Amino acid sequence: MAKLSAGLLLHRRSSEGTVEVLLVHPGGPFWARKQEGAWSIPKGEYAPGDDPLTTARREFAEELGLPVPDGEVVALGEVRQASGKVVTAFALAGDVAVDEIRSNTFEVEWPPRSGRRQEFPEVDRAEWCALPRARLLLLAGQRPLLERLEEHLARASE
Repeated sequence: MAKLSAGLLLHRRSSEGTVEVLLVHPGGPFWARKQEGAWSIPKGEYAPGDDPLTTARREFAEELGLPVPDGEVVALGEVRQASGKVVTAFALAGDVAVDEIRSNTFEVEWPPRSGRRQEFPEVDRAEWCALPRARLLLLAGQRPLLERLEEHLARASE
């Protein structure tokens, strides 16, 4: 059975009126030098039967160390990543200060086979990205979420 994950695609309008989305870069040594195709929406795993929106809100707070902004949440549906993980995503208009993130951490043996365990942040940075840049940075399996967000915003402005 595929792993299940849920996350929030936070979005805002820049001062120029363009749509920006909040993306996070995974922490740890494996991702340290990876940029394009390595970023994600803030998300985390949940078990079958758990509420995906509750998970998305919890993971946002854990990965960024910031409260989830208030506002109407819009379901963007599911996407499947290359790993097979199924991500359920929700759009939310809001703003957070990316320079204030304080991620939770995880522990891993590093360097490999060294016997030493080190702690790393789950998210080492966050960035507001205009949609063209977001398409470059975001994991390929999550890119359809950007189109779904654009469709939602277009319908909402009609």
